[in-house]
Amino acid sequence: VHIHDLNATALHLMGIDHTKLTYRFQGRDYRLTDVHGTVVQGVLA
Repeated sequence: VHIHDLNATALHLMGIDHTKLTYRFQGRDYRLTDVHGTVVQGVLA
C-alpha cells in the first residue's frame, strides 16, 4: 500500500473526501494524496 493510498483511506474513515482536500502552494492547488491516492477497500474489510 502506497502512502498516498494510506492517506486517502484514513481520510475516508474520517468522512473527508480526499479528492476535494487541497492546499495552495505557489499559486497552485495540491492534494495531500496527490493524483494517485485511492481508498483501499481491502484494508477496511
